[in-house]
Amino acid sequence: MEILEKTTIGEYVAKDFRTAAVFTQYGIDFCCKGNRTIEEACEKKQFNSNEVEAKVMDVLAMKTDEGIDFNSWPLDLPADYVEKTHHRYVEDKSQILLPFLDKLCKVHGASHPELFKVNDLFIGCAQEMAQHMKKEELILFPFIKKLVKAEATDGKFENPHFGTVNNPIEMMMHDHVVEGERFVKIAELTNNYTPPADGCNTYKVTYAMLQEFESDLHKHIHLENNILFPKASKLEEKLRTAL
Repeated sequence: MEILEKTTIGEYVAKDFRTAAVFTQYGIDFCCKGNRTIEEACEKKQFNSNEVEAKVMDVLAMKTDEGIDFNSWPLDLPADYVEKTHHRYVEDKSQILLPFLDKLCKVHGASHPELFKVNDLFIGCAQEMAQHMKKEELILFPFIKKLVKAEATDGKFENPHFGTVNNPIEMMMHDHVVEGERFVKIAELTNNYTPPADGCNTYKVTYAMLQEFESDLHKHIHLENNILFPKASKLEEKLRTAL
């Protein structure tokens, strides 16, 4: 416990950059004032240090989805998982990354003009992904769940206005290609997310978050392109053939 009490905010962020999101939530500077402990920072802002520390511990204990056999899941479960895990991740991280990138442009843009291009690319990603995810949540995923329900009951389902599930799937897969290419450009501009020698802690955390964002996007796209979408297409074909 004594070790935790003496750990500085900067050390927490250095250990796991994801903790930066917690400090940002409370308006605690992890960059220029990262040499303070959580207790010291909270005392100045009159926050509950136990509450902040508990959230930091939750982040440090967070596990990844490595080793999960998504392919064995019933079809409606990956749809729920993508929405509750990856869609929420994109929404939450976008709200953190956008102001971080804006700050980097203001502070370091003069000496690192590539930051403006990175910022523009990520703004485009955040906007396009927001629309993309809404289409999935309001149109595609509900229809996939109707297919699953139909298979479990009488095999009948109402024809959607988009004709076949393959039509929105094709649109979503096109969006995936666009976002993949967008992050190829971001990776090139950031030298594979390597901050420059003069980069501050915010610089390092932003690049680490961008790299994690890309990694999560790859998992997100994999689950849809390689598991959810092909199975949905096959199920629809099976049900239509049986009618």
